[in-house]
Amino acid sequence: MPSKKRKSKTKRGQSRQQKHQLFWPLLVLIFIFWFLYRILFSFSVFFDELVGKAIFFAFPVLIYLTITGFSATMESLSFAKLKKGLLIGLMIGGILGFAAVITKALLNSGQIEPLAFYAAENFWWEMFLAMLTSFFETLFFFSFVMLVIEDRYPKWSLFKKILIVACIFIIFHLPNLFLRFSLETIYLHTMLLFAFALGQALLFYVQRNAYTLLMTQAIWGMVLLIHF
Repeated sequence: MPSKKRKSKTKRGQSRQQKHQLFWPLLVLIFIFWFLYRILFSFSVFFDELVGKAIFFAFPVLIYLTITGFSATMESLSFAKLKKGLLIGLMIGGILGFAAVITKALLNSGQIEPLAFYAAENFWWEMFLAMLTSFFETLFFFSFVMLVIEDRYPKWSLFKKILIVACIFIIFHLPNLFLRFSLETIYLHTMLLFAFALGQALLFYVQRNAYTLLMTQAIWGMVLLIHF
């Protein structure tokens, strides 16, 4: 009996490896095309967030899911999880935003004044762009990359899985970091983004809900845009 169980586990492990044998080559290929796109072309933010990420993030994921039959990605986006995920994301995003505002006030020795940012001219447009960004990045880095890694490497520790996902998140954001920030400050932004990716990966591991991460990232992005 023990030998049969071991054989069964071995077969399941081999089946996972065969199902996901295209994962790493596809990930490298996506990064190369994404890197070239960010370096060689300069389109509007709206085009990048809607069209660019749809082509380089969403489309390859859909192809992969169709070929392999991997269902966990779409389960994380189940309509039944929408309401709960958005509410939890709104709560966590609000807490992070509040903490960021307090931190900035303490660092700058300034006063906190209530302002109706939502009434600003471009607020809702920027919020829409933030939602686009968070949707495609949540789909790609967590509902896809993280779940495939969990399925392919079930024996890996939680820390290792989260660390790998955060590293992939940072690698894909490096072109944008080098384009937007100077060499003197880029390491600070990289550390902040890496910490955020670790937190998002851990949150996704607990919630298994893409909508939670979608809302959290959108609010966090707006906080950074407004206050930093």
